[in-house]
Amino acid sequence: LAKHPEIKALMKPDYNLIWVVVLMVLAQLTAFYLVKDLDWKWVVFWAYVFGSCISHSMTLAIHEISHNSAFGNCKAMWNRWFGIFANLPLGLPYSISFKRYHMDHHRYLGGDGIDVDIPTNFEGWFFCTRFRKFIWIVLQPFFYAIRPLCINPKPISRLEIINLLAQLAFDVVIYYLWGVKSIFYMLAGSVLGLGLHPISGHFIAEHYMFLKGHETYSYYGPLNLLTFNVGYHNEHHDFPNIPGKSLPLVKKIAAEYYDNLPQYNSWIKVLYDFVMDDTISPYSRMKRQLKGEVKQD
Repeated sequence: LAKHPEIKALMKPDYNLIWVVVLMVLAQLTAFYLVKDLDWKWVVFWAYVFGSCISHSMTLAIHEISHNSAFGNCKAMWNRWFGIFANLPLGLPYSISFKRYHMDHHRYLGGDGIDVDIPTNFEGWFFCTRFRKFIWIVLQPFFYAIRPLCINPKPISRLEIINLLAQLAFDVVIYYLWGVKSIFYMLAGSVLGLGLHPISGHFIAEHYMFLKGHETYSYYGPLNLLTFNVGYHNEHHDFPNIPGKSLPLVKKIAAEYYDNLPQYNSWIKVLYDFVMDDTISPYSRMKRQLKGEVKQD
């Protein structure tokens, strides 16, 4: 910032995010209606080919909203309510809890017992062969859901209860209107999209140490178009209050800080390398013992 103070001008909400999220919710509602009378094989097909992409993209929209990118820091609660709305087509309550844990990830990256992005000791011990690592990738959404309860359980908040009730009400309405195939499409799309899927490469690309000494990596490939530029991950951790839309400008303005860092151009290759490289496993993360006062949401 001392060298490039113009970056401060990028620290503002991305109001286009609001309309993009609304359109994504409407797209999924349309899909729920269209799959209700299809054969099961086509429900599964469209859940993976289309629903999984929208669902994973929506989780990254929720990531943006968790940083108050939709309405700005001055309207924090507007972002929380909007996150609950964005959560609806995923089928499972996620937004509020993600916000609470994700802020810890930014404040205490790699903090032992705090950052739930770090795999558990069991994951590192058991998923150590190529086949087991492949299974670990398939089951990633389940580990991300269970891991906080094992590493850093937090008391349930009022907003989390509201998130849960709103989600249950939405799911019941979808089931009442369009039946079990729409519900299956919704849930299967979320699980498949966060598991063995090209976009899921970002889970591993972001912080797994393929090169010693490099803890965070950016990805500059085309899937950023579907993921609100989450691939610009060094830039995001440097400036978490800058919306994903503007992160390419951060890289352009401060190119001397980012261009020479190790980077990826394919999340699919990241997944392949993770499975096939015997030196990489869920243990391949930087873990820190935190000192001093720790403040959590």
